[in-house]
Amino acid sequence: MTDSPTDRVQGHKGGHPVRDADTTPEISELARLRAENARLRAVLDAHGIDFQRSLAEPAAPQQKEVCWLSTDEKVALFRRLFQGRPDVYPVRWQSKAGKSGYSPACANEWRPGNCEKPRIKCSDCGHRLLISLSDQIIYDHLAGRHTIGVYPLLADDTCHFLAVDFDDADWREDAQAFRSSCTELGVPAALEISRSGNGAHIWIFFRSAVPARDARRLGTAIISHTCVRTRQLKLASYDRLFPNQDTMPKGGFGNLIALPLQKTPREQDCSVFVDEDFQPYTDQWAYLASIQSMGTDSVEQAITDATGGTHPLDVTFITEEDQTEPWKVRKRQQDTLPGPMPASLDRTRRHTTLRSFPESSLRRLIYPPKQVFRTSSGMSLPPPTVRRSSGTRWSPRFPAGARFSF
Repeated sequence: MTDSPTDRVQGHKGGHPVRDADTTPEISELARLRAENARLRAVLDAHGIDFQRSLAEPAAPQQKEVCWLSTDEKVALFRRLFQGRPDVYPVRWQSKAGKSGYSPACANEWRPGNCEKPRIKCSDCGHRLLISLSDQIIYDHLAGRHTIGVYPLLADDTCHFLAVDFDDADWREDAQAFRSSCTELGVPAALEISRSGNGAHIWIFFRSAVPARDARRLGTAIISHTCVRTRQLKLASYDRLFPNQDTMPKGGFGNLIALPLQKTPREQDCSVFVDEDFQPYTDQWAYLASIQSMGTDSVEQAITDATGGTHPLDVTFITEEDQTEPWKVRKRQQDTLPGPMPASLDRTRRHTTLRSFPESSLRRLIYPPKQVFRTSSGMSLPPPTVRRSSGTRWSPRFPAGARFSF
């Protein structure tokens, strides 16, 4: 019979057994680890892996993807993150002349006797038969057989994600600043290089559907926070939010956004997700699987943290469908700009308009840049066409509570 470790003794001393020095718990654990280490080294040797490489000489990053997800799992992950309207999807088209765009996918498109494009618009066609989104359609997009987008705004005016579009000369700096604000506010965000390679999308995913208005409030609050943090009046490259509407427009689906990871631009390192240095993640699917979604109960808190409880003034929230001309005076309760306001600006100019008022003078104000941002973003003018046709000299409207001497 083999003695157990507790039975192995070297002798007796004072009537008590003496444990072998080599069988103390610490020595036994060390021996076990050495044996495990030797076994692993043998496994590495058997596979031709140089385990003695110096840590000062890191191995070159593997460019081959680690396909630990099956095809079905990848499609399911993609559909879970980029959830939009399931009953319709936009597909990209390109004409022989080089023009391109997106149209709702229709089963009767170009079918003789049913489709009368371009004489009749799709929205006016009585034969339009919209195609629902399916796993196969997603797979074909990822495989490069076609390019599709998604309508983020659902029929009940909710959404599963918020996307922020940056598309101008300073898109890298602005996108990085926005993502830094997200990190500071505890908002999980993913950065994607756009299909063209000349812009970026920042995606914020929600665990469950949230009202589109709340999602857009979150986006504008983070933009406001970013402007204050970077001491800017605006993010020059910021284009729009997706969803682009608070409520579903009559007869439409809302704005669309192109889905990422389409094979053709992906081969050019476009339409892919990147790190803080704008380098594509080696394994896009492993990165997507690691993305954290934002809890719906965290949205309001993030808005409060970003704005300090004030209303971000850089975007007008339209609550009535016909209220699309904010420069027109209406009888309504006016929002009061919080915080003390200066008696006057540091520069006096008579008969000035918003367009002729230089931004540089606003930046030279002696009161905090946060107040400058709220003040300047609260001004509103009608479009130039309205001003020219009316023949009226227009001056900027200011939020209630703002008093300035020009």
